[in-house]
Amino acid sequence: MPETTRPLVISAPAPRTLELIFSREALDALHGRYRVVEADPENIAGLDDATLAEVRYIIGQPPLDERTLQRMPRLRAILNVESNLLNNMPYEVLFHRGIHVVTTGQVFAEPVAELGLAMALNLARGIVDAELAFREGRELWGGEGNQTARLLSGSEVGIVGFGDLGKALNRVLSGFRARIRVYDPWLPGSILRDAGVEPASLETVLSSSDFVFVVAAVTSENEGFLGAEALAKMRSGAALILLSRAGVVDFDALIAAVEAGRIVAASDVFPEEPLPLGHPVRRLAGFLRSAHRAGALDSAFKKMGEMVLEDMELMDRDLPPMRCKRAERETVARMRSRPISVN
Repeated sequence: MPETTRPLVISAPAPRTLELIFSREALDALHGRYRVVEADPENIAGLDDATLAEVRYIIGQPPLDERTLQRMPRLRAILNVESNLLNNMPYEVLFHRGIHVVTTGQVFAEPVAELGLAMALNLARGIVDAELAFREGRELWGGEGNQTARLLSGSEVGIVGFGDLGKALNRVLSGFRARIRVYDPWLPGSILRDAGVEPASLETVLSSSDFVFVVAAVTSENEGFLGAEALAKMRSGAALILLSRAGVVDFDALIAAVEAGRIVAASDVFPEEPLPLGHPVRRLAGFLRSAHRAGALDSAFKKMGEMVLEDMELMDRDLPPMRCKRAERETVARMRSRPISVN
């Protein structure tokens, strides 16, 4: 395709890079089909008028204002490869113009769900602590090493949030014969029942579960909603596994509940990332830590590139995007996740 007829794409995926999210073959296809302009995500407005007038797609989620969007009359889609939907652009203007805002965040659902399962099994069986004790010659053999062990199989499980990650968790838990209750105020009960789980109130999920998986997105309505009062409703000895965003939990209250020995917990996300070396959660017994690495697999990143290419090809033919998840007019501006700083 001649240079002048290829559609123009702004690349602004920072902190990610095109090399991270596209395989070599996919990156060659991207450059073969499109003119790609690398841009500073914080200064899209600084691009010249001629460039902005030609833009068909933006890869990334840079902050945009209405004036900058007016300079992009051919823009068809913003393809978010961060997964968080940030409140950093005038979504009503985008929806009014028919510009798609889509996210590739679903690529993380399966890997995060698998690590969440591993965390639950570890909290149930003390695998990490037993391994460390073995290294140091402090191991306890046989039943003596299983004083607090329990089974995930046949247990009662609660899931808070039932988006892509909640659905993936339900799939990986399917072989454990658990009774699974779900709290998600954005979904009707019929959708949950069709997925084979029980709709339940937050109080029921917390008070009736041996394991509680927290996979809800942070919104303008739920920041810190799992605080001291909510955590106090959990069963003594129950496990809380936090996999979505730290902003939905009052982290000080979570630390206090674990310190008191009421519950055990695991988290892949934290209020500050990287976490300060002196943060008390680093030394907290009964708390399993993971450095926001649950979804960060190369296979997941490369799947992002596949989805982006496929959806751009559909939109080039005046068809709607099908691989990525489209932002919804009613909920997108409620999202309150912080941008990532490390892949």
